[in-house]
Amino acid sequence: MKNKVRIAVVGTGYFSKFHFDAWMRLGVNIVAICSLNKNEAIYYSKKFNDCPIYSDFNKMMDEINADFVDIIIPPKNHLKFIKIAASKNVNIICQKPFTNSYSEAIEAINFLNTNNVLLIVHENFRFQPWYIKIKKILEKNSLGELFQVNFRMRPGDGQGKNAYLDRQPYFQKMERFLIHETAIHIIDVFRFLFGEIESVFGSLSKLNKNIKGEDAAFVLFNFENGIKGIFDGNRLSDHIAKDRRLTIGEMLIEGSNGSLRLNGNGELFKRKFGSNNEVKINYKWDDRGFAGDSVFKCQRHILKHYLEGKILYNSASDYLKNLKIENYIYKSNLIGKILNTNQK
Repeated sequence: MKNKVRIAVVGTGYFSKFHFDAWMRLGVNIVAICSLNKNEAIYYSKKFNDCPIYSDFNKMMDEINADFVDIIIPPKNHLKFIKIAASKNVNIICQKPFTNSYSEAIEAINFLNTNNVLLIVHENFRFQPWYIKIKKILEKNSLGELFQVNFRMRPGDGQGKNAYLDRQPYFQKMERFLIHETAIHIIDVFRFLFGEIESVFGSLSKLNKNIKGEDAAFVLFNFENGIKGIFDGNRLSDHIAKDRRLTIGEMLIEGSNGSLRLNGNGELFKRKFGSNNEVKINYKWDDRGFAGDSVFKCQRHILKHYLEGKILYNSASDYLKNLKIENYIYKSNLIGKILNTNQK
């Protein structure tokens, strides 16, 4: 059935290679590619039976019969392209950051209320194998009562005038950067692992003066179940890892019976309370694609929902909760106060 799913793609930038690789392995039918870079469009078209290429998104959506459009472009044009696709009754997969703002995300979702189409955010971090394994460990309650979680984000790619230019140059011009572009992943992971977030406090700063937005932050999360979380992010510093983009940082979860630690190589270590020895947890994962093949797993999850009616974790309406939390982090930074995320 998968090869009967017809997908049009817009965007052939850095991250699109992971999408195209996953779609190829999943056996779907890529029916058209839209890009402003003709050479890149031709390159990917050849991988999918020389499917048609376009430079005009409107034209592609008018001429191509597709079940989904996969939007793999920066957030600047997300809302515009979502409205075009929805008006053609085509289901939508949209890369994160999802639109430019919380208000735009609401506008996109409201627009879809008049169209019977799916709008899914391509949030792949919760599909990374270490988080899947952590989820299973936490469900066994082996750490006892959970106290807190700390995630230290240290990709080390944000120094100097050339920061991000070789991969995603638009990063330099984003007015909201670290939280909107990157920490949004961790917000989603925190909700996946620890439940809903009740309040936040954010302290944001810019270390690299060559970019517009913030690139360092401390964020305190209070979860509804009483757990506390800390996001300690800094894109200029690095951490110990063979590939510093694999986990982009390190996580420590602490409970009454001990702690669980994720390192930069995707390895997990458990320590019992009162012990000075960590025990490595052995588990299998695929070292291919992006970050433990999480893009493949995310897109497979979407197909299983579409073809088999399986549960969908990353609908736009659910993802809106992440953007709401993000919005409160920025507001908290401005006024210097803890904010309840249930406020209107």
